Amino acid sequence: MAFEAAVLPHLDAAYTLARYLLRDQTDAQDAVQDAVLRALKYFRRSEVADPKAWLLAIVRNTCYTLRGRWTARANVEEYDDVLHTPAGDDESGGPDLPPGVTVEAVRNAIGDLPVQYREVVILREVQGCSYQEIAQIVNVPVGTVMSRLSRARERLRRALASAATTSGSTERARAGKEER
Repeated sequence: MAFEAAVLPHLDAAYTLARYLLRDQTDAQDAVQDAVLRALKYFRRSEVADPKAWLLAIVRNTCYTLRGRWTARANVEEYDDVLHTPAGDDESGGPDLPPGVTVEAVRNAIGDLPVQYREVVILREVQGCSYQEIAQIVNVPVGTVMSRLSRARERLRRALASAATTSGSTERARAGKEER
């Protein structure tokens, strides 16, 4: 497998991840460019079993290097099955959007998540990565991925319910003014 065949199909996913992590279009472009250069430097066909996960891990690490935000210790989080696994949670579960929630509200809610939650949501819900792939990308145990995803989904549910309530109040107020 040539480098181009392994990496080029995943550039959009790399940019999307970088954009959500860095919250800036130019920084995201720079991060992806740096990540691809790093990937090219260390690419060995025989050692890359999952090119997408491999590239996204490099992009993630590049984003954190560029931002200087995290150390390896900050990524470690204890996982307790009983406390952090909601009943009925499975790999395909995602948040149900309340009526009246806009795409902009979803983007804002995702953007407001702490970065360790934001990255797992993007990797799972936007990029469609499995729990195992996410664990490989973010270099944490699968249980930690599950915990972070569960917490992120719950925060998103609350934020989107609040956004729907706010949106509903605004619409009711507007309708009341029109009736007068």
